This record gives sequence, structure tokens and C-alpha cells, in this order.
Amino acid sequence: MNVLFYGDGPWAHLSLKKLSSLQNVLIKGVVLRHETQDPELKKIADSIGLSTHVEKNVNSKGFIEFSKSLKLDLSISMSFNQIIKKELRGTNKLGFINCHAGKLPYYRGRNILNWVLINDEKEFGVTVHYIDDGIDTGDIICQEAVPIVDEDNYSTLLDKAIAKCPDVLLDAVNRIANNNVNPIRQNHLSGSYFSYRREGDEIIDWNWNSRRIFNFIRALVKPSPGAQTSLGGKRIYIWESEETSFKNYISTCGEIIKRDEDGVYVKTGDNVIKITKVSYETKGEYFIPKFRTGERFSSANFIK
Repeated sequence: MNVLFYGDGPWAHLSLKKLSSLQNVLIKGVVLRHETQDPELKKIADSIGLSTHVEKNVNSKGFIEFSKSLKLDLSISMSFNQIIKKELRGTNKLGFINCHAGKLPYYRGRNILNWVLINDEKEFGVTVHYIDDGIDTGDIICQEAVPIVDEDNYSTLLDKAIAKCPDVLLDAVNRIANNNVNPIRQNHLSGSYFSYRREGDEIIDWNWNSRRIFNFIRALVKPSPGAQTSLGGKRIYIWESEETSFKNYISTCGEIIKRDEDGVYVKTGDNVIKITKVSYETKGEYFIPKFRTGERFSSANFIK
């Protein structure tokens, strides 16, 4: 089976290595992103003896002719960032598939691992599906769920997804090669789309309940830019927190009501959360906050 691999990032690295080990697959080349070409993926391709290609518009007439010349059975997208249109998809006898780190149809779109934590999900999905004219809307070939525990954050979910994506992808490729696909049509009425996160989406609203703030903080740890607040007009990056149980009472949300050697306790919309690791810059040194009791975090008035 002749295959063209389109990819980027760590999930693509292991996927390409494992894909190249399949006896029923002949990889005809690797297509890198145009704007930010992945040097590690190119290195892996070179080590396997695969040609790499960079194309500004993979839907251009020239690239479509190139794809036809490879006599492809299947093409695979693994974190590739261009829309794959119908004519390009048609250059593959058995279709064009995508591996998506989200449980379709509920988590389509971008930054899914951030969003599942923000939404307090207990699992996320890895899905391989056929590409159609929509965004993550094609028929599902296979899908696996991965548990989420409270100790998880964005970084650990990335590790889990990077480990799981190649296995689900190889399962899908083997099903296609053996003509053993029972495609599942997505329920578009229950489907949800999540957009990529933009600058400003990192700001904590202290009126949220403690669980929401806890999830928000762990969803934005590195390599995300960090959950943010301000104190005295200075931006604070919060990297770690703990849920606590206090007597619920009315107070000012964002106010530091207590501190100890491990951090500060901050009033939220429903209770109190403990903040244990912060920095003054997104790439700055972490420290345990020792801010004074009575000071107030704010969601505005950042120093530019």
C-alpha cells in the first residue's frame, strides 16, 4: 500500500517510525509544514531514507499532479496545518485520513487537550477519521479513550496523546489495508467545535468556582503560556494550585485570605483555592508565592 505522510510535531515522530515498520506499507514521502518545518521529523525521514517535501499550497495544481504521480493508496495527516480539499483527497484510492487528539464528534477543532481539562473531562479521545469537506467531521475509522486524573495537566496529557496517537493510527492503517473498516458516521447534531486559544484567554476570573480555576490553571501549564492574573498591576503567571475545603463565606473574590510556607489561599466564587507555584514571567523562575494576606489578585490592569 503506497502512503504519503503529512505531519508535524512529536506525535508525528513516533507515528512515522512505527508506520515505516509495517510490511504492507510503502511510504512514498513525507510532507512538512510550509511555515514551520519540523527538523526532527525531517531527520527521522532522512534516517529511514524517505524524501521530504515542502509545499505552500498542497491543493495547487502542481502538487496534485505530484500526488497523482505517486500512485497513492492512502495519505495520512498527523498535525498537518493545511485544509485538504476534495481534488487532493481524490488522488488516493483508499482515502485521506487524519489522526486527531480529540474524542469526535464532541471535541473537533484546535487546542483540544487544553479544552478537555478546562471542561473537567474524565477522559480524552484519540480518533482516526477520513477527511471530508468539514473540519474533523469525516467518518470515524477507530477511536480510543484515555483517562484523565486530577494529577494530570496539559503537559502530561500531551505525553499521553503522543504515546497513544501512533497506536491508534496503525490500527486504522491496518484496517484499511485489510479492507476491514466499518466507518462510523459522526452525529453532527451532537458535535462540538473548539477554536484555538488566543491571547487574553489565559486570564483567571476569580469569580469562577474553585474547581473551574483549578482546571484552568492545569490546562495552561507549559508548553502553554500559563494562567494569568495581576497583583498591584503586575502580571503573575500561576503554574500550580490545590483544591481546598474551607467554610464557605462571603468575601471578595481574588483576595488572599491566608498564607503558609507552601503558598497562598485565595477566595473564589464558591470557596478557596491554594496557589503554590507562580512566576513573574512566562519563562521566568518559579517560586512559592508569599504575598501578603489582604492583597487582591485582579483580572485586569496588567502592566504592558
